[in-house]
Amino acid sequence: MNLQELTERIISCEACPRLREWCQEVAEVKKAKYKAETYWGRPVPGFGDPKARLIILGLAPGAHGANRTGRVFTGDESGRWLYGALHEFGFATSPDATHREDALQLVDAYINNIVRCAPPQNKPTANEIQSCRPFFTEELRLLTEKRVVLALGKIAFDNYKSFMKEEGHDVKGLTFAHGACYTFDDGRPALVASYHPSQQNTFTGKLTQAMWYEIFHNVRQLLNTTTI
Repeated sequence: MNLQELTERIISCEACPRLREWCQEVAEVKKAKYKAETYWGRPVPGFGDPKARLIILGLAPGAHGANRTGRVFTGDESGRWLYGALHEFGFATSPDATHREDALQLVDAYINNIVRCAPPQNKPTANEIQSCRPFFTEELRLLTEKRVVLALGKIAFDNYKSFMKEEGHDVKGLTFAHGACYTFDDGRPALVASYHPSQQNTFTGKLTQAMWYEIFHNVRQLLNTTTI
Protein backbone atom coordinates (compact mmCIF):
# COMPACT_ATOMS: atom_id res chain seq x y z
CA MET A 1 0.00 0.00 0.00
CA ASN A 2 1.29 3.46 -0.92
CA LEU A 3 -0.28 6.92 -0.68
CA GLN A 4 -1.57 6.86 -4.26
CA GLU A 5 -3.30 3.52 -3.72
CA LEU A 6 -4.77 4.80 -0.46
CA THR A 7 -6.01 7.94 -2.23
CA GLU A 8 -7.85 5.81 -4.78
CA ARG A 9 -9.47 3.75 -2.03
CA ILE A 10 -10.58 6.88 -0.18
CA ILE A 11 -12.13 8.48 -3.26
CA SER A 12 -14.12 5.34 -4.08
CA CYS A 13 -15.40 4.74 -0.52
CA GLU A 14 -19.18 4.39 -0.05
CA ALA A 15 -19.15 3.17 3.56
CA CYS A 16 -21.34 5.87 5.14
CA PRO A 17 -24.73 6.34 3.40
CA ARG A 18 -25.64 9.53 5.30
CA LEU A 19 -22.41 11.25 4.32
CA ARG A 20 -22.47 10.11 0.72
CA GLU A 21 -26.07 11.26 0.29
CA TRP A 22 -25.31 14.63 1.86
CA CYS A 23 -22.19 15.25 -0.24
CA GLN A 24 -24.04 14.39 -3.43
CA GLU A 25 -27.03 16.52 -2.47
CA VAL A 26 -24.79 19.52 -1.79
CA ALA A 27 -22.98 18.91 -5.09
CA GLU A 28 -26.27 18.98 -6.97
CA VAL A 29 -28.04 21.85 -5.19
CA LYS A 30 -24.86 23.96 -4.79
CA LYS A 31 -24.38 27.36 -3.21
CA ALA A 32 -25.65 30.23 -5.36
CA LYS A 33 -22.22 31.75 -6.01
CA TYR A 34 -20.87 28.37 -7.13
CA LYS A 35 -23.75 27.45 -9.45
CA ALA A 36 -21.50 27.39 -12.51
CA GLU A 37 -19.00 25.02 -10.89
CA THR A 38 -18.93 21.24 -10.90
CA TYR A 39 -18.60 20.05 -7.31
CA TRP A 40 -16.21 17.22 -6.45
CA GLY A 41 -18.87 15.56 -4.28
CA ARG A 42 -16.73 12.56 -3.30
CA PRO A 43 -14.54 11.62 -0.34
CA VAL A 44 -11.54 13.94 -0.13
CA PRO A 45 -8.06 12.41 0.21
CA GLY A 46 -5.07 13.89 2.00
CA PHE A 47 -2.80 16.38 0.28
CA GLY A 48 0.82 17.34 0.51
CA ASP A 49 4.42 16.22 0.59
CA PRO A 50 4.76 12.41 1.02
CA LYS A 51 8.00 13.02 2.91
CA ALA A 52 6.48 15.71 5.13
CA ARG A 53 7.74 16.21 8.64
CA LEU A 54 4.65 18.24 9.57
CA ILE A 55 1.30 16.45 9.55
CA ILE A 56 -1.85 18.56 10.00
CA LEU A 57 -5.04 16.84 11.14
CA GLY A 58 -8.44 18.42 10.55
CA LEU A 59 -11.95 17.16 11.18
CA ALA A 60 -13.78 16.84 7.85
CA PRO A 61 -14.21 18.55 4.46
CA GLY A 62 -16.39 21.64 4.24
CA ALA A 63 -19.60 21.21 2.26
CA HIS A 64 -18.81 24.10 -0.09
CA GLY A 65 -15.05 24.00 0.44
CA ALA A 66 -13.25 20.69 -0.08
CA ASN A 67 -16.47 18.93 -1.10
CA ARG A 68 -16.60 21.46 -3.94
CA THR A 69 -12.92 21.75 -4.86
CA GLY A 70 -11.73 18.21 -4.16
CA ARG A 71 -8.80 19.18 -1.95
CA VAL A 72 -8.60 19.43 1.83
CA PHE A 73 -9.10 22.92 3.32
CA THR A 74 -9.47 24.42 -0.16
CA GLY A 75 -12.11 26.94 -1.17
CA ASP A 76 -13.42 28.17 2.18
CA GLU A 77 -12.52 30.48 5.06
CA SER A 78 -10.80 27.76 7.09
CA GLY A 79 -8.56 27.06 4.14
CA ARG A 80 -7.75 30.74 3.73
CA TRP A 81 -6.47 30.77 7.31
CA LEU A 82 -4.58 27.49 7.00
CA TYR A 83 -2.85 28.05 3.68
CA GLY A 84 -2.10 31.66 4.58
CA ALA A 85 -0.19 30.48 7.65
CA LEU A 86 1.47 27.62 5.78
CA HIS A 87 2.77 30.06 3.18
CA GLU A 88 3.87 32.57 5.81
CA PHE A 89 5.98 29.93 7.55
CA GLY A 90 7.42 28.30 4.44
CA PHE A 91 5.21 25.22 4.15
CA ALA A 92 3.27 26.23 1.00
CA THR A 93 4.20 27.77 -2.34
CA SER A 94 1.19 30.12 -2.25
CA PRO A 95 -1.28 31.47 0.32
CA ASP A 96 -4.12 31.01 -2.16
CA ALA A 97 -5.86 27.64 -2.40
CA THR A 98 -8.72 27.65 -4.89
CA HIS A 99 -9.01 24.21 -6.48
CA ARG A 100 -7.32 20.82 -6.57
CA GLU A 101 -5.89 21.66 -10.01
CA ASP A 102 -4.25 24.96 -9.05
CA ALA A 103 -0.47 25.23 -8.82
CA LEU A 104 -0.22 25.27 -5.02
CA GLN A 105 2.15 22.75 -3.47
CA LEU A 106 2.99 21.96 0.12
CA VAL A 107 6.60 21.84 1.27
CA ASP A 108 7.43 19.47 4.15
CA ALA A 109 3.75 19.41 5.17
CA TYR A 110 0.80 17.09 4.64
CA ILE A 111 -2.88 17.70 5.49
CA ASN A 112 -5.59 15.13 6.12
CA ASN A 113 -8.92 14.86 7.91
CA ILE A 114 -10.34 12.44 10.43
CA VAL A 115 -13.44 12.05 8.23
CA ARG A 116 -13.14 12.22 4.43
CA CYS A 117 -16.71 13.22 3.52
CA ALA A 118 -18.42 16.50 4.38
CA PRO A 119 -20.92 15.88 7.22
CA PRO A 120 -24.21 17.75 7.75
CA GLN A 121 -23.69 20.68 10.17
CA ASN A 122 -19.99 19.76 10.19
CA LYS A 123 -20.75 17.04 12.73
CA PRO A 124 -19.83 13.46 11.85
CA THR A 125 -21.24 10.74 14.08
CA ALA A 126 -19.06 8.49 16.20
CA ASN A 127 -19.83 5.61 13.84
CA GLU A 128 -18.79 7.68 10.82
CA ILE A 129 -15.52 8.61 12.50
CA GLN A 130 -14.91 4.95 13.25
CA SER A 131 -15.72 3.89 9.68
CA CYS A 132 -13.14 6.35 8.34
CA ARG A 133 -10.52 5.40 10.90
CA PRO A 134 -8.69 2.79 8.77
CA PHE A 135 -7.87 5.49 6.22
CA PHE A 136 -6.60 7.78 8.98
CA THR A 137 -4.36 5.17 10.58
CA GLU A 138 -3.03 3.80 7.29
CA GLU A 139 -2.15 7.29 6.07
CA LEU A 140 -0.30 8.13 9.28
CA ARG A 141 1.70 4.91 9.00
CA LEU A 142 2.65 5.71 5.41
CA LEU A 143 3.91 9.18 6.36
CA THR A 144 7.13 7.83 7.78
CA GLU A 145 9.07 11.12 8.04
CA LYS A 146 6.62 12.83 10.41
CA ARG A 147 8.20 14.77 13.24
CA VAL A 148 5.37 17.08 14.36
CA VAL A 149 1.63 16.42 14.33
CA LEU A 150 -0.64 19.48 14.53
CA ALA A 151 -4.18 18.58 15.61
CA LEU A 152 -6.83 21.16 14.71
CA GLY A 153 -9.60 20.78 17.26
CA LYS A 154 -10.35 18.31 20.04
CA ILE A 155 -11.76 15.56 17.82
CA ALA A 156 -8.59 15.48 15.72
CA PHE A 157 -6.50 15.57 18.91
CA ASP A 158 -8.40 12.72 20.54
CA ASN A 159 -8.25 10.58 17.42
CA TYR A 160 -4.51 11.02 17.19
CA LYS A 161 -4.25 10.07 20.86
CA SER A 162 -6.15 6.88 20.07
CA PHE A 163 -3.77 6.19 17.20
CA MET A 164 -0.78 6.59 19.52
CA LYS A 165 -2.37 4.22 22.01
CA GLU A 166 -2.96 1.64 19.27
CA GLU A 167 0.71 1.95 18.36
CA GLY A 168 1.61 1.01 21.93
CA HIS A 169 2.46 4.46 23.29
CA ASP A 170 1.52 5.93 26.66
CA VAL A 171 -1.04 8.74 26.28
CA LYS A 172 -1.58 9.59 29.94
CA GLY A 173 -1.65 13.31 30.64
CA LEU A 174 -2.32 14.34 27.04
CA THR A 175 -5.22 16.79 27.11
CA PHE A 176 -6.46 19.19 24.46
CA ALA A 177 -5.85 22.90 24.94
CA HIS A 178 -5.03 25.53 22.38
CA GLY A 179 -1.26 25.89 22.19
CA ALA A 180 -0.54 22.69 24.12
CA CYS A 181 2.68 21.06 22.96
CA TYR A 182 3.84 17.58 23.89
CA THR A 183 7.24 16.14 23.12
CA PHE A 184 8.30 12.58 23.83
CA ASP A 185 11.49 10.70 24.63
CA ASP A 186 10.44 7.48 22.88
CA GLY A 187 10.90 8.62 19.28
CA ARG A 188 7.33 9.53 18.36
CA PRO A 189 6.47 12.88 16.77
CA ALA A 190 5.75 15.94 18.88
CA LEU A 191 2.05 16.75 19.23
CA VAL A 192 0.72 20.31 19.02
CA ALA A 193 -2.92 21.26 19.65
CA SER A 194 -4.80 24.22 18.20
CA TYR A 195 -8.33 25.45 17.88
CA HIS A 196 -9.68 24.65 14.44
CA PRO A 197 -9.67 27.69 12.10
CA SER A 198 -13.41 27.34 11.54
CA GLN A 199 -15.53 30.45 11.17
CA GLN A 200 -17.14 29.84 14.55
CA ASN A 201 -13.67 30.29 16.06
CA THR A 202 -12.14 32.94 13.80
CA PHE A 203 -15.21 35.16 13.40
CA THR A 204 -15.83 35.23 17.15
CA GLY A 205 -12.23 35.98 18.10
CA LYS A 206 -11.75 32.69 19.93
CA LEU A 207 -8.89 32.14 17.49
CA THR A 208 -7.05 35.28 16.40
CA GLN A 209 -4.41 35.53 13.70
CA ALA A 210 -1.77 36.21 16.35
CA MET A 211 -2.76 33.02 18.21
CA TRP A 212 -2.78 31.11 14.93
CA TYR A 213 0.63 32.32 13.80
CA GLU A 214 2.08 31.52 17.21
CA ILE A 215 1.10 27.89 16.64
CA PHE A 216 3.06 27.76 13.39
CA HIS A 217 5.98 29.61 14.91
CA ASN A 218 6.15 26.89 17.57
CA VAL A 219 5.78 24.15 14.95
CA ARG A 220 8.68 25.59 12.96
CA GLN A 221 10.83 25.74 16.08
CA LEU A 222 10.02 22.12 16.88
CA LEU A 223 10.99 21.03 13.38
CA ASN A 224 14.27 22.90 13.71
CA THR A 225 15.11 21.01 16.90
CA THR A 226 13.30 17.64 16.69
CA THR A 227 15.08 14.53 15.46
CA ILE A 228 14.09 10.88 15.57
